[in-house]
Amino acid sequence: MKIKPFIARKRRVRSRVIGTSERPRLSIFRSNRFIYAQIIDDGKAKTLVSFSERNLPKSDKKITKTEVALLIGEEIAKRAKEKKITKVVFDRSGYKYHGRVEAVASGARKGGLLF
Repeated sequence: MKIKPFIARKRRVRSRVIGTSERPRLSIFRSNRFIYAQIIDDGKAKTLVSFSERNLPKSDKKITKTEVALLIGEEIAKRAKEKKITKVVFDRSGYKYHGRVEAVASGARKGGLLF
């Protein structure tokens, strides 16, 4: 079953990645249809910034899911800068650092976030 290795990876990642006030956690959730990103301060258990594909304006031209993930990363970085957040720790949530997850990370780096 595929879910058991995923849950094990997720637990392993979360045991090492903790968001603080100085370096909050950039967490990714990826469904088959959408991708979500949020920046979380685990010390206060509070979401500071969030953005998802559902918040993007509708477009007539076709773009791939990976290109959408890059836009998500850039937008989350822009919103984080508005809240004066520059450094984060990346939480891939048990997903492999590949494809859409990697695109969100590179978009966030491109937008100015350091991790």
